[in-house]
Amino acid sequence: MTQTERLARATAHLPAPVAVVDLDAFDANAADLRRRARGVPVRVASKSVRVRALVGRALDAGFQGVMAFSLAEALWLVQEGVHDVLVGYPTVDRDALARLAADVRARREITLMMDDVAQLALLDAALRSAAPVGSGDLPDVAVCLDVDASLRLDAGPLQLHLGTRRSPLRTPDDVAALARRVEAQPGARLRGLMFYEAQVAGLPDTNPAVRLVKKLSVAELYGRRSAVVEAVGAAVGHAVELVNSGGTGSLETSSAGPTVTEVTAGSGLFVPGLFDGYRSFDPRPAAFFGLDVARVPAPGWATAFGGGYVASGPAGRSRLPRVATPGWSLTGTEGAGEVMTPLRRRRGAPPLAVGDRVWLRHAKAGELMERFDVVHLVRGDEIVESVPTYRGEGRTFG
Repeated sequence: MTQTERLARATAHLPAPVAVVDLDAFDANAADLRRRARGVPVRVASKSVRVRALVGRALDAGFQGVMAFSLAEALWLVQEGVHDVLVGYPTVDRDALARLAADVRARREITLMMDDVAQLALLDAALRSAAPVGSGDLPDVAVCLDVDASLRLDAGPLQLHLGTRRSPLRTPDDVAALARRVEAQPGARLRGLMFYEAQVAGLPDTNPAVRLVKKLSVAELYGRRSAVVEAVGAAVGHAVELVNSGGTGSLETSSAGPTVTEVTAGSGLFVPGLFDGYRSFDPRPAAFFGLDVARVPAPGWATAFGGGYVASGPAGRSRLPRVATPGWSLTGTEGAGEVMTPLRRRRGAPPLAVGDRVWLRHAKAGELMERFDVVHLVRGDEIVESVPTYRGEGRTFG
């Protein structure tokens, strides 16, 4: 029995659209991510999961800590008992900062991300407002600095920037200067540094040029990351305890960095469509959504209800869902529809009839869960548990 046949049998009694996670694949992926990190602790990226029960499952499987995608989310996770939450992006949410500043447990468990003195000023304002609440007994707020990990190549008078436009901090002097400001801020302490090499972790190995960029990026970042860590330690008078790097697509090279203390992964638990082209690991898809065929407009065609779940990023076919039911694909003229998704049968594939269930995978990982209140956890051909997504718990964070 194929994976999609198992999922169909497990969910036959449920109406579609329906979201499922294959626990056999999820657990195997969790173990593989830790194996690829070669003993370096792996932090789970919550934005790539967005199901609290599955974030907890990853932690139970040996992941250490959570990388949240907003401070409001981090506050909620800590309220629900999660420890060691690193906010992966800077925040300007004044309400969330005020709640952090006044909450002893949150201040102990949450680390803020910064790359600009303006973000530090917002924290300062929140700390000053909260001072009467806890007097001098509140723990300092931990801060991590986000360092640009992109690759820059000089080509004569031109400079090529290969990677995301993420942080303004790049050189050892840049980072050391902000580190000193953080350490001088009453109520704040510098905990760590983050280097996310998106041009390595977030690009599939599609051609030799991409593989060359990845190789050059890894070599350049090994040296610069060590220099930044050394400069920051000298500037603040102590070594940072946290140096975070990498993602699902770069665990081997990121964990091998001499100064790296932890890596982050999340998409590799679900293995969405954008990860099909990687050569660093074998894709083992775990998250799917099922649609039901509502009409058969002509031989070789079927139309399913729902399915227009397009991923963020540059508009194009790479952001469309992948059809997982063998022998069927989206059409080039219509793609995934808001209400109806037409499908085309390839030669030799079995036909689909009205009422049949077809399975697809989202191009990205956690974004799928923003479409569903509940996700059904399947082992073999049975649902073992149905759990709420963030949306099902009434939580959306951007």
